[in-house]
Amino acid sequence: MDIRISKESEVPIHEQVVAQIALSIGAGELKPGQALPSVRELARRLKIHHNTVSRAYQDLVLQKLMTRRRGSLLVVSQPGESECLPDVKDLDDLINETMQAASRRGYTLQQLRQRVRERMLAEPPDHILVLSADSGMRVLFEMELKETLPYAVESCSPDQLAANPGLAVGALVLSPPASMREVVSILPKDRSPIPIVYTPADQHVELVRDLQRPSLIALVSISEYFLRTARGVMAPVAGQLHSMREYFLTAEDHPDNIGAADISICDSVAYRVVLSRAKGGKVVLHRMIARECFDRVSAIMTDSASDDSLGEQP
Repeated sequence: MDIRISKESEVPIHEQVVAQIALSIGAGELKPGQALPSVRELARRLKIHHNTVSRAYQDLVLQKLMTRRRGSLLVVSQPGESECLPDVKDLDDLINETMQAASRRGYTLQQLRQRVRERMLAEPPDHILVLSADSGMRVLFEMELKETLPYAVESCSPDQLAANPGLAVGALVLSPPASMREVVSILPKDRSPIPIVYTPADQHVELVRDLQRPSLIALVSISEYFLRTARGVMAPVAGQLHSMREYFLTAEDHPDNIGAADISICDSVAYRVVLSRAKGGKVVLHRMIARECFDRVSAIMTDSASDDSLGEQP
């Protein structure tokens, strides 16, 4: 099968592939029942992205020129043969048809499930899954990611991911350093998690160090981990000169004396609460995720989107 493509042409590459295979079938160069190269093999031959070949093959199946056989094998259709699914109303209908088609060909539901999961794991990520064992940190991570990056974001604990690895399907997984080893053992080897890089607290430390008189320092967060870490970082600089007080916020509990401190160091959620109640003190926002981490995630997601569309542009 001789296929030639031009990446400079205004005609999308997948359309060039479809047209040339269709012509080969129509001209009898490809015979009924003859197998075509696998998606990756043809992509390698033509030096184009495998998604481009996959799209071309899907178009040929829809045109009834090709038929799917056992596994991923594609062959030229026999006269009168059709593999097109009937019209479906929604995703559930499509799933039902797929399950029935697999069953007719002797596949078990377990085999179908495993293969679908493998294929989905191989696809480029289309959203972010952020992990933390601390429920408050999950809220903070998710909030900061959504405010900074234009991608869908979900969150769960490492234990939840271990119990249901399917949560990582289609996701770029972000993990705190403490959970990396556990998460790496859960994910496929080619889908390593991205470590979350924390923002340093140097500015907050210097702010407290510059205080000339005894002051009240408030640490305010919806996360116990945030408070525990902030306490350990700020204790040496506060020393015996300053007092520290911690406020753990819940959806139902916002203490009345919040905002009375000379300096309140807050997470992204607590910052808004304290700012609205501040009584002359300084309210400081500490974002957990560092800028460099956002940049890395954005670059990976952008590269994935580019790889997914590689070869589709004229």
